[in-house]
Amino acid sequence: MCGIHLIWGKGANKEAIETLVKSSRHRGPDQEAIFSPWLGLWIGVNRLKILHPGPDADQPFWSPDGTSLLIWNGEIYNFKEHRRFLEKMGVNFITQSDTEVLLHYLKYFGSEGLKKLNGMFSLIYVDLLQKSVLVARDRNGEKPLFFSQNPDTLIISSETKGIAQLNQSEIDFEQIHPYYYFRNPSPGKTFFKSIREWKPARVSSISQHSTFRWDTIPLPKKANSKPSFSSFKETLGEIISNQFHADVPLGMMLSGGADSSLLYATWYRETGTPLPAYTIQVEKKYRKKYADGDFAQKFVKSFPAKHELIEVDQTVFLENWDEYIQSADQPIGDSAGFLTWMIGKKAKDEVKVLVSGAGADELWGGYRRHEAFQEYLNRKDFWVKWAPLLSQLPLGRELKKMTTGIDSDPRKTMLNFSALENPDPELLEDYSRIFNPKYPEFKQFLDFDRQFYLVEDILKVQDNALMAHGIEGRSPYLDSEMLAIWKAVDSNELLLGKVWIKEALSEMGLNLMAERKKFGFGLPLQEWLSENGPVAKRIFSTLTEFAKKHQNSLPAPTLSLCLKPESKVKSHFLTIFNLFLLAEWIQLQQR
Repeated sequence: MCGIHLIWGKGANKEAIETLVKSSRHRGPDQEAIFSPWLGLWIGVNRLKILHPGPDADQPFWSPDGTSLLIWNGEIYNFKEHRRFLEKMGVNFITQSDTEVLLHYLKYFGSEGLKKLNGMFSLIYVDLLQKSVLVARDRNGEKPLFFSQNPDTLIISSETKGIAQLNQSEIDFEQIHPYYYFRNPSPGKTFFKSIREWKPARVSSISQHSTFRWDTIPLPKKANSKPSFSSFKETLGEIISNQFHADVPLGMMLSGGADSSLLYATWYRETGTPLPAYTIQVEKKYRKKYADGDFAQKFVKSFPAKHELIEVDQTVFLENWDEYIQSADQPIGDSAGFLTWMIGKKAKDEVKVLVSGAGADELWGGYRRHEAFQEYLNRKDFWVKWAPLLSQLPLGRELKKMTTGIDSDPRKTMLNFSALENPDPELLEDYSRIFNPKYPEFKQFLDFDRQFYLVEDILKVQDNALMAHGIEGRSPYLDSEMLAIWKAVDSNELLLGKVWIKEALSEMGLNLMAERKKFGFGLPLQEWLSENGPVAKRIFSTLTEFAKKHQNSLPAPTLSLCLKPESKVKSHFLTIFNLFLLAEWIQLQQR
């Protein structure tokens, strides 16, 4: 929805805040502003107008008495409920925006009020009387936020590039090691040495720029009654009604898979209103394996949409790659980023909001690694005993990964299954801290994916790729009401395989989508690299040059792969692409 920025301390001045605002203009092309609430503090905002697009909801949004203001990025889906409550308290409203509701809510309830918000947000609330600043990010990390702090200055921004420009930040080559295994830097880190991520659910009331402490916004309380298929369907219907609402055109990223199909089918069955929908279509020779386009076309025959296929082949990739990598705020090892960016590029002339099925796989056990981990738990003694022997056999890629990843420690097994290959043991401590010991082992794995993979990959890809085109992404499966249901479910049978999602699809006659085998959203990388065509030549050339230039800074596994990528296409095609993306991003930053 927006970009938000703050500079507090010796480095705070008009020129510096303008640098941050200019660097993220794509995030909010509809309105921007800068302001200094007091000497030594500057704030800035880029606004993308979604709800109440009129100028009276522009930011910074001031309280009527002029003692506080708000800049923020996101949507509050239960703002009407909070508005009615505030009206009973005597608050008068001048707009129909969630921004005005959020400002008054924070003014009355402060950080405690964040617990009752259902939405996605990163926010900066300034209290001019107390000379304090409240900073917070939503539970799921749907809206990004980064910061840089030293004894003299605190900088906060929705993206890292502007901060890096102000700080002249150097690339943190140490982050290549975790990136090689997990596709991203270590939790809370970025590829800039002086810039860190404001973690999801973190909130802080800051009175001095040099010192502040963290608090945490807890997950929603458990559902009042025992979750059931009926309550799941009813809640999802209410969520879709809320999240498919905007005062600007809205569309759907339609993969032809279970999650997005259920969202759209539920919307269409309730309203009868077709929406713009967008699907990636790869070259014909790969469509049996990469079948999103074909499945989506079959789906819209039953649930009509203003459907567009976005053709992607090697020529399209190379024509658009440079522009895509320039738009990447941080490198994320996932070719879904490019495809999401292509959808945004096509959709930007028609919509300003795109809905996706993000979050369903993480909460409801949709990945093959979840199936593998449940099998490991079911027959742990067998797998621990025999996996070392089985891993020596000529197995398929997935079974090979499973057998080599099994350990007597369930958490280590989880991390091995999560990584592209078994990570260096010295990295494991940082990731082990994420596990929630209050959950049973299988649910710990899902929660790990929710807190790490979802935040650092899926949601970052969605936000960065869509906001590059001034489009807001929404993820109904991550609604607070759905999280409350998920929190109350303790049956592995219901947490594995997206049972309720598939049952709901079957009720609608969509067995084709319900029974479709899970296949990741991404480019046909193995095929492109194996054919040694134009994309392979570009990738191999970039990697070998990168290895020669930075050989003293690269970890041994990375250096080895970059020097001879063509020799490991079959086993490491995903990692090869990820390192290509990283190499081109680093090259761009060092120009």
